[in-house]
Formats: sequence, structure tokens, C-alpha cells
Amino acid sequence: MKISLFATASIGALCAATTALAIDPIVIKGSKFFNEKTGEQFYFKGIAYQPRTGLKGDNTDPLADTVGCKRDVELFKDLGINSIRVYDVDYNKDHDTCMKLLSDAGIYLVLDMPSPKYSINRLAPYWDHDMMSHWAAKVDAFSKYDNLVAWIAGNEVANDKDTTSSAAFVKAAVRDMKAYLKTKGLKTPVGYADNDDMDIRMNLINYFNCGSEETRVDFYGINIYRWCGDETDFKTSGFADVTNNMTDYKIPSLLTEFGCNKVRPRTFPDVKSLYGSDMNGVFSGGIMYEFTEEDNEYGVVKVSYGSSKVEKTEDYDNLKKVYAGLSTKGVKMSDYKPGGKDSVCPNVSDMWEVKSDVLPPTPSAARCKCMMDSLGCTLKSTELSTTEGEVLGEAIGNICGLTSCNEISSSTSKGGYGNYVACSAVERSAWAINQNYINTRYLQCTIDGVETTTIKSPKQSDTDVCLTQKDDMGNIAAPLTPYDDDTTDSSSDEDDSDSKSGSSSSSKKSSSSSLSSSASANAKPLFGLAQLVAASGAIAVMLSAF
Repeated sequence: MKISLFATASIGALCAATTALAIDPIVIKGSKFFNEKTGEQFYFKGIAYQPRTGLKGDNTDPLADTVGCKRDVELFKDLGINSIRVYDVDYNKDHDTCMKLLSDAGIYLVLDMPSPKYSINRLAPYWDHDMMSHWAAKVDAFSKYDNLVAWIAGNEVANDKDTTSSAAFVKAAVRDMKAYLKTKGLKTPVGYADNDDMDIRMNLINYFNCGSEETRVDFYGINIYRWCGDETDFKTSGFADVTNNMTDYKIPSLLTEFGCNKVRPRTFPDVKSLYGSDMNGVFSGGIMYEFTEEDNEYGVVKVSYGSSKVEKTEDYDNLKKVYAGLSTKGVKMSDYKPGGKDSVCPNVSDMWEVKSDVLPPTPSAARCKCMMDSLGCTLKSTELSTTEGEVLGEAIGNICGLTSCNEISSSTSKGGYGNYVACSAVERSAWAINQNYINTRYLQCTIDGVETTTIKSPKQSDTDVCLTQKDDMGNIAAPLTPYDDDTTDSSSDEDDSDSKSGSSSSSKKSSSSSLSSSASANAKPLFGLAQLVAASGAIAVMLSAF
């Protein structure tokens, strides 16, 4: 599905821009949020909201469930919250009723940009046109609402030392979505939420607050579940350490999830520290996880989609009580003088596999289309079954174990990204199949179990033209420098026209970095097959990093 990134604004959005706001705008100054109208410091006193019980289908969109929204907004008001965090919505649905109910109740929305089908996979990270288009469509659908207060571009994507490479793709997404918001004249902040992994947390905290303003997040979130029950306190829970880590942070920080459930009923002793003197000078409040009782047993109410019935848990009354007892004032915006420091980007190490000063490229649909038009061997159809996707994944893994696939792959630790690394999984697959076609001297254009086709006269004869195409933000995308994997050229007798007409800037075969099928299973994957299969449940790993 292709969506224009620069679609004309909807009538609703234009109307919203010209009508009086029903809720005060929230802005950032330094490391704090403020109510722009009153000048009071703003603290998120929120709850995560993603009901799943009684859901029909695979898209959980609580903001399109009018019955549920009317039911729950009354409960939100009773709890005394001022914000909710929603993880997944369908931007094609109507959210006007629910968003107005929330706005009228003084409740702000923190919304995640990714969705389950269009999110950066920590094991197989990529950032391409399709994903960016869907995130942009969500921005277009929700930016008309006056109570949209913040976006989250990633939730616990890098969650241990073996998945830190994914952080580079999240930061590239932050860069591009901030730029997209700017083209729309929008200033809604974009943040990231980490999982509080002790091995990589400081690298993540520093990484997302280093570099240029265009690439840094606007706020940083921490999902933390350390404070479990009344026997734990500010120090023994580790909350003191987390607070100390953020003391000199230049941008706002908040707890994007909190509320350990190891001891139930929960009494929420962490709330008093979060909004009290222990933490309120550093953190801008937080989002308690979560509103509805699901299989993971974190909820404060039991509800079902489409039903107005509510059953409160004991946690509900306890949360209401602690929220009601808060009297956090903070500092006036006019009196506040921002401090904090730009973070120093982390260096590559055993705990950090990202060269911090180089990011994956902005997607370029034009570059990828040009490349596809140059192929002499390609997929016959981009609509594949689950089985076909799995077969293709294994085949591409084998191809890239025998020949260099640097043009469609990346090495975040070396800061190297191929010229087609931001193309879709389908397009990268086609490139690899064509590369194999070239290396077999135009004899092999078949993949057992997947239909392919040869094209005698490709539309594009020179891929150098492809490298000059504009990216999806309208900028000239400079040719990239794929990383050096120490491959050796074993096909140098091929003339230069072969490499250009076949969409290959290199016909190298890998020696020191080649991977056999068995070795591929132990290597870090490059990208997933989520976009290759018709059935959304199946994801197969396609390529292996060299």
C-alpha cells in the first residue's frame, strides 16, 4: 500500500486549525513540559490505554470504539488522570467522538507512531518507504486533534546488548518523522521509550540525546517496573539510580510505563516519589500501566469491547487514592531557566553496535522504483503466500552467503548502509535475485517455490541514475557508501555495463565474510519478511549481516 507523504490536509484538520482550542496546548522548554496558556509546569498523570478483551479482528483501536470511549472517559475523570498513552490505532477509522470526549475532559493523548505491522523489528531492523508512509498517515489522521500532546517513535525496540543495532533505525525514523511534522507546520514532540535494561540503558539515554537537533528525540521515556510493593523504597527499587541518570538531561524525561504487579493489589508507592521531591524536579510524571485487566494482569478495570459494563479491581481504588493525594506544582515557565547538557554519543563496544554519527538513509521510493526498473530478473508478483515468503527468505539468505549483498544491507557498527537498504523487503529481495542472475551469467533466474520472471529490456539501463533520485522528503539523496566486508572480486572479467544494467554496483563474491546456510542461522538478521507474506502472522528472516 503506497500512501503519499504530502497528501492534502483533510477538511477536518483545516477546520480544527481555525477553531478555538478546547484544551490548553502543552509545550517544551528545556527539560520540562509546560501549559502554554497558564505557564504552569505540566506533569503527566496518565494511564496506558489499549483494551483487548472482546476484540474482534486484529486491530485494537480503542479510540474508534465509541461505546468503550464513553464508558472509559468517565472513569478517567474519576481517577483524576490528565493523559493516556495509546499504542495502536487504525488511522482509517473515525476518532472524532472519542478525541472530543477526551479533550472536553482535559485528557491529553500520547500516541505511538508504530503499529504491529509497521514497526522496527529489533532482530531484523529496517526503515523503508512503506513504514514511513504508514507512520505519516497516522500523523495526518491525528494531528488535527488539539489534545494530541506527543508521539512515541519506538517502544523498547533495542532491549539488550544484542539488539542495539535497531536503535540506529529508530533514530533515523525520529529524524524523518520530525522533518515530516515540520513540513506540516506541526511542533508535536517525538520521543522514545526504553525498557530500562541495565546493560544498555545509559547508551540508549545518551544516543537519543546526542547529535544534531534534527536527529535527537524531543523527550525520553523509560518503562520501569522495579518498585514492587510497599516493602521496596526509592533507593532499594533502583528509582534513585534512574533519577540520578537523568539529572543533567537536556530534554524532558518521563516514565512512559510504570506499575510493577508482582505484589497485588497494587498500592502504587512509586507514585509518591515520582510526583514528590524525590523525582519531580527531574521527571515530568508518568503513565501507569495499564487501564484494562488483560491476560498479563496489570489492569485496574475489567471491560470488554463494545460493552458499557465495568468491573473495578482493587487496584482502581488504590490508584485513585494516590493520584488524588498529589499536589505537585513545579516551576513557572517564566521563572524557569533551562540547563542540562547535550549527551556524548556512545562509542562502538561489546554493549553498543552503532556508529553514532551515521544514520540509515531517509527512504526514497523513487530510488527503489528506479532500481526495480533496472532488473533483468525479478519476482513475478509482490503478493506472496506465507510458504512462498519462507522459501524466498531461505533462498535470499543463501544468495547473500555467496555474493555481496552490501547494496541492500547495513552494518550499524561500521556506519555503512547500502544504496537500497531503505527499499522494501520485496524490492531488496528482487535486487538479490537479480544479483544472482548476473553472477550466473544470466542463466539462473529461478527460485524453487517462488515465481520469477526475466525482462529482456529493463526500463532503466543505468543504475547511476537511480542514485540521484530524491528521497521521500523531497531531498536529493546522495549515493551511499556500503560498508566494506572485505569481499574479493571473483568476477572482474565482467564488463562494467553488466553491473549497471543489472542494478549491481558490485559483482563481488564474499570470501572472508561469506556465510553458508548453516552459518546464516547464527548470524544477526538484516530484515524480516513481514512485508513479503500475505498472512501477517508469519515473519521469516531474510538476510544475514556479514
